[in-house]
Amino acid sequence: MKFYPLTFEPIYKERIWGGTKLKDFLNKSFEDNRIGESWELSTVANDVSVVSNGKFAGLNLNELIEKYPTEILGTKSVEKFGLEFPLLFKFLDAKEDLSIQVHPNDELAKQRHNSFGKTEMWYVMQADEKARLVVGFKNKTNKKDYLKHIEDKTLVAVLNETPVKKGDTFFLETGTVHAIGAGVLIAEIQQTSDITYRLYDWDRVDAKGIGRELHNDLAVEAINYEETNTKVQYENISNESVNLVECPFFTTNILEVSELYHWKKKKESFTVLMCTEGKFTLTTTNSKSEFKKGDTVLIPAILEEFQIIGATSLLEITI
Repeated sequence: MKFYPLTFEPIYKERIWGGTKLKDFLNKSFEDNRIGESWELSTVANDVSVVSNGKFAGLNLNELIEKYPTEILGTKSVEKFGLEFPLLFKFLDAKEDLSIQVHPNDELAKQRHNSFGKTEMWYVMQADEKARLVVGFKNKTNKKDYLKHIEDKTLVAVLNETPVKKGDTFFLETGTVHAIGAGVLIAEIQQTSDITYRLYDWDRVDAKGIGRELHNDLAVEAINYEETNTKVQYENISNESVNLVECPFFTTNILEVSELYHWKKKKESFTVLMCTEGKFTLTTTNSKSEFKKGDTVLIPAILEEFQIIGATSLLEITI
């Protein structure tokens, strides 16, 4: 069986805070004006990605893994996570502020929802002038003070609001209070989970004057009340894979290719490439594929090496 780099049909999510940047900047195709998320690679229930290229086209990711577990996932992933695809990949367009929220850790998510927790990272693809992210508390706090801020509607005053620009990267461990601010387009890599506790939604209401549901009763036990340092410091090096995030759930590098790069597998695991800039040709021993900004590519674990030809910037994710 000959394996090749896999692409998938994007799963678009209409959101109250969404816009058109996924189409305008990342070459996505849709008609709605409020698409907030493009799920690039997912095995979340009812949102399982379907292969869009080559002989596996039409199979969903779970079906592909069931047929070829070690060839697709790699022995390391199978040993650690079984036949579950452990990560979820998205592009997000925040035309308006997202709600302030938090995600539970693995233990709490398993206990309450029979789910993974949601450790995640953000890579800023584009940011409007004065765009910002909300990440963590300015100073150490506690449950009692937090609930008082919720009651007084002063939560925002004790949170870090960080201005952002293209290329900024943030690593958010579970329990980190956060929100994506208006005007930010990001690539998000996270554990396979869709568990979110909404803490505050900027007092927004719908046409009937009803606000969105909040989950502070669940959130208080999930929040990390300590100060956190979420911004990742790094420096791009042409034609070198530079580490951004190393955690128990995934490893993410950034790879700036100027013309030609010979890629070799580093771990017994699948690799995902998210193209953040430019375009490139990916050549294996039995395939040749063209990719561009906004494309997400799953490299089956069985592929040991290939060539990347072109001027491009890639997020390179494995476990």
